[in-house]
Amino acid sequence: MTLAGRGTQPIEVVDYDRDWPRQYVAERDRIDAAIGDVALAIEHVGGTAVPGLPAKPVIDLMVGVEDIERAGPAVAGLINLGYEYVPELESQLPDRRYFRRGSPESHHVHMVPVSSDYWAEHLLFRDYLRTHPQAAEEYGKLKLGLAGRHRLDRDAYRAGKVPFIDTVVAAARREAGQILKEHP
Repeated sequence: MTLAGRGTQPIEVVDYDRDWPRQYVAERDRIDAAIGDVALAIEHVGGTAVPGLPAKPVIDLMVGVEDIERAGPAVAGLINLGYEYVPELESQLPDRRYFRRGSPESHHVHMVPVSSDYWAEHLLFRDYLRTHPQAAEEYGKLKLGLAGRHRLDRDAYRAGKVPFIDTVVAAARREAGQILKEHP
C-alpha cells in the first residue's frame, strides 16, 4: 500500500539508537495530553521499539481506542499536535486512522481499536522480537537487505517483510497459547 505520495523518500534503515525509547515516551506524553481519555493505551511499535534492532528512524506509536468511528476528537487532537492525517488509507484499512509528522518523517501514529487484530498482531510481533534476540537479528538483516534492494520502492520493501512478520506472529500466537495453557 502506498503511503500517499511519500514513496519517493528513500528508505533508510539505520543502527538502533538508544534515544528512541526516550523519543517515544516524550511523544506518548504529548499525545496523551492532547487526546486524553479517547486513548485506552498508547504503545511503541515498529522497529524503533525493539532494542538493538536496525530500523527506519521513525517512531511508530499505536493508539488504542474503543471505537474508531467515535475517535473524531482524537483525530483533531493529533492534527493540532502537527500530525498530518492520511484518510486515503482508510479505503484499504477502514479500522485504522494513520498520521505522520516531520520532514523527513520522524513519527507515525496508527490509531486502531484495541480489540482489533491489527492491535494484537503488532504487540505480539514487537514482544516476540524483544524476547527472541535471534529472531530480531534475522529481522534486522532482512530489513537492511530489503532497504538496499528497494531503496525507492516502499511497497516492495513492505511486501518483502510480510512472510517473516507472518511467521513471527504465528510463532508468538503459539507461544502465547502455550503460556496460557501452562498458567490458567
